[in-house]
Amino acid sequence: MGDFENKKDEFVGKAKEAAGNVSDNEKLENEGKADQVTSEAKQKASDAVEGIKDKANEVIGNLKD
Repeated sequence: MGDFENKKDEFVGKAKEAAGNVSDNEKLENEGKADQVTSEAKQKASDAVEGIKDKANEVIGNLKD
């Protein structure tokens, strides 16, 4: 999942939370909060994978030299 999908999920989560808050729908508000937490976790995992790939490429590059 890319950065765009994570941002979309975060935005949808914020919208759900706001809608739940305005309509006094605690379930919808909590779903929105959960969506935001999930989006944040996915983004951190994606960042970690990219960091690992970058480090692996660096090591491979050093081995070729």
